[in-house]
Amino acid sequence: MKYSKLAVELLKGAEQVIYYDPVYHGRTLKIFGIDNDPTKLVKYLADKYLEKDYGIVIFDTTGDYPKEGFESIIKIEDGKPTGLDPIKMAEEGIIDDPYTAVTIVQTIYELDRSLTEKLYADVLFGKIESVSQAASSEEKYGEVIRESYTVLDEEFFQGSTPNFGNSILVDLSGAHSITIVGMAFLIVAAVVRKRRHVFIGLDDAAVLSYTPAGSAAIPLLTQPMRGRVTVLATRYTVESILNISGPTLVLYTDPDIQSLIYESNGVPPGAMRKRVLKGEGAFIWRTPETINVEEGELLI
Repeated sequence: MKYSKLAVELLKGAEQVIYYDPVYHGRTLKIFGIDNDPTKLVKYLADKYLEKDYGIVIFDTTGDYPKEGFESIIKIEDGKPTGLDPIKMAEEGIIDDPYTAVTIVQTIYELDRSLTEKLYADVLFGKIESVSQAASSEEKYGEVIRESYTVLDEEFFQGSTPNFGNSILVDLSGAHSITIVGMAFLIVAAVVRKRRHVFIGLDDAAVLSYTPAGSAAIPLLTQPMRGRVTVLATRYTVESILNISGPTLVLYTDPDIQSLIYESNGVPPGAMRKRVLKGEGAFIWRTPETINVEEGELLI
């Protein structure tokens, strides 16, 4: 089999090395495991693509990802300013356009279409210049935003806009509010969604996608795009991650969970469903005609 220049070694098979090739296997790789095994795999793959001169964007909810070597580290903590105000970021040209910024606000605060259009018009013509200003507005959208807008939100949107370098670590381990995690994830995802020649790692993907805002960020980063590789690592076998298209790497975890992962990938019962032991992995990938499972030892 001929691999592209983006192929990286994934497992050590009994007879040969097993590769992951985004071009051939799919540009979104899902990793399921326990403890810090998924984090180790994300770090291993990120280093491989760093060697290929790819940019790196890591969303880390665990706090276990090494912090060395990043141009930008964005630390998210409850009650601390982040500078991630999408309306201000649109004015600064960091987010593509004001409408994208407004749809972020719409998603977070569940505005309906008419209120979203009203807010967009006010942003476009300079009446509203920040999320805080939108929340305090006497317009109907301000009333709806205030229904769920808290002091945590107010502090979150304060501060200077962070730098978004070629390599970014978004450290979400200090945020206990899942709402804050989802907000940060969506806003940064909107910033990097059009980047090419980039490796994007989500750890833990199930935690990041738990809220409506986080769930809305997933398609921005998993839509197939040339020159982009996205890895979703998780310790939770939730449908929202299982149902995302793309190859799957099964690491050591409970047998019934392994069975669930095989089932969701359409692997038929029998010899193809190899039990994965500690230090091993099973790489599941599909073509329009076949389902394939390759087993081997981890290279970490």
